[in-house]
Amino acid sequence: MTDKTPFYITTAISYPNGKPHIGHAYELIATDAIARFQRLDGRDVFFLTGTDEHGQKMQQTARAEGITAQELADRNSGEFQAMAQLLNASNDDFIRTTEARHHEASRDIWNLMAENGDIYKDSYAGWYSVRDEAYYQENETELRADGVRYGPQGTPVEWVEEESYFFKLSEYQDKLLKHYEDNPDFIGPAERRNEVVSFVKSGLKDLSISRTTFDWGIKVPNDPSHVMYVWVDALTNYITATGYLQDPNGPRAKYWPADIHVIGKDIIRFHAVYWPAFLMSARLPLPKRVFAHGFLLNKGEKMSKSLGNVVDPVNLVNHFGLDQVRYFFLREVSFGQDGSYSEEAIGTRINSDLANGIGNLASRSLSMIVKNCDGKIPECGPLTDEDRAMLAQADALLASTREDMDKQMIHRALASIIAVVSETDRYFASQEPWALKKTDPARMGTVLYVTAEVVRQIAILLQPFMPESAGKLLDLVAAPVDKRDFSESGEAGRLVPGTPLEAPKPVFPRYVAPET
Repeated sequence: MTDKTPFYITTAISYPNGKPHIGHAYELIATDAIARFQRLDGRDVFFLTGTDEHGQKMQQTARAEGITAQELADRNSGEFQAMAQLLNASNDDFIRTTEARHHEASRDIWNLMAENGDIYKDSYAGWYSVRDEAYYQENETELRADGVRYGPQGTPVEWVEEESYFFKLSEYQDKLLKHYEDNPDFIGPAERRNEVVSFVKSGLKDLSISRTTFDWGIKVPNDPSHVMYVWVDALTNYITATGYLQDPNGPRAKYWPADIHVIGKDIIRFHAVYWPAFLMSARLPLPKRVFAHGFLLNKGEKMSKSLGNVVDPVNLVNHFGLDQVRYFFLREVSFGQDGSYSEEAIGTRINSDLANGIGNLASRSLSMIVKNCDGKIPECGPLTDEDRAMLAQADALLASTREDMDKQMIHRALASIIAVVSETDRYFASQEPWALKKTDPARMGTVLYVTAEVVRQIAILLQPFMPESAGKLLDLVAAPVDKRDFSESGEAGRLVPGTPLEAPKPVFPRYVAPET
């Protein structure tokens, strides 16, 4: 039975002190695939992405460019919104933390934490990384040969001393550990969970949650000389967009708590330690899962501006095509682990899995139907054991991909789908419908029917990953537009004999690298 309950999924919100890079695109593509999968499976999905526009780093970047922080935020947030459109992201909202609705929600959550006695004023002295917008303990930093002290993410830290409000994070150490134990799926994948548990067990100190040395942020309630620490403000975005704090019975309030926050592994501590502690303090429900993906590497090297190997997602999409790029990253990289990218690898995937795989299978089988079956889906005659085995493999795909997607194993779901494409190729070759044309046309029709039906099911399941191309495949088998969700998978939605088909047009052309 279809599960129609709400499903709330978010990306992290991107920090727009620069233009979007392929890492931002990767997270959005993966989150979009999960959101689309759940929608097609009947869930009532709310998918949020956006930009995190406050903090010292934004103010410093804006000053360096001779513009205001608001102007920088407006310009670059626009770039991130354009990227979401380019990538065909199906987000239901795009939140900006400079919006009035978010300022209100941030003040509300601050007041709830203060009312619970978890915020106090003191002075802070310690190491701070502007690049990470993060505080680090002395033992997490190292003084390198260049005389500069660095934090655990490899960014420079500076000594900061100022009056600050503190959050009593230390009081939540045992509560967090109990939450991790009671909810073993709260953090994924396992290595990130182990990392967080180890960090919390090592002892939590109270967290400085306001700054006075710059003013680009949300002012602390009743003390406008302080702005909130950017992560207090940023993490709150997830609840802002639901309106839950303002009206727990509002139209989007049903989506809180989030089912999953999809984030990069470098910000797991903020999402799996600070965020649940803030919510516990504010007496609010906690998200059900935080899943951290890995980094994308360029031919095995970490991308960085200094190395000059940062990949622009716009160039990549323009060169290879959007669905091809979406497919490559989702299939090639084990979601949750680091993965390597190269133009050669993208080309290989396009040709092996798409052009020679599902594209060729659809083209060969449907062309034969158009030429030899009066341009209509043929009758399905008596099924052989081979036919039944082939259909059974396709029918079983939804259950296995659902299980994989529920665990964010996107790469494994796609590998299973492509494995059935390969099996169908073998079935088609072994049944030799071109030979049956002369000896047993009825049997040829059955083989073509079975093959086209598998193409239909594969296309239905490919929609979350390659929405436009999968739609074209479904057009080729004349699947009605209102019969393309997962409830039409399996026997429920079998192709109807006699349905007219048009001559197939190529969906996945072969990639030929430009001559250098």
